Amino acid sequence: MIRPDDAVWEERPNQQGQLRRLVDLTAAGELTQSRARIWRYPPHTRGRRHAEGVQEEVFVVLEGTLTMLLGDPPERVDLAPQSVVTVAPGTGIQMRNEGDEEVAVFAYGAPPITGQAEYLADVEL
Repeated sequence: MIRPDDAVWEERPNQQGQLRRLVDLTAAGELTQSRARIWRYPPHTRGRRHAEGVQEEVFVVLEGTLTMLLGDPPERVDLAPQSVVTVAPGTGIQMRNEGDEEVAVFAYGAPPITGQAEYLADVEL
């Protein structure tokens, strides 16, 4: 069990030096067959565009409006709170906060394999 007061938030800069925050639920929850994180994106920040090689992922918007770029070429999708996106391995993805309020997203993936991502060029849509 991980209670809100127990969460340890880490700062993660993106390629432009913008700070995002995350809670690594994989370690905190002692997950061995999957990976999970809660991400917080301040206004006008973005993650790195990439495609996971073997990991299937699920994204649940907790707060704010998340913009995702999906596929290659990317399609822009704006997601309200409680929206869920499932992403197959090999699909290009990028999380963005294009708005003026913070966005919180639960991200879950399996299997828990790292280092298999292909990084894609950032685009403007």
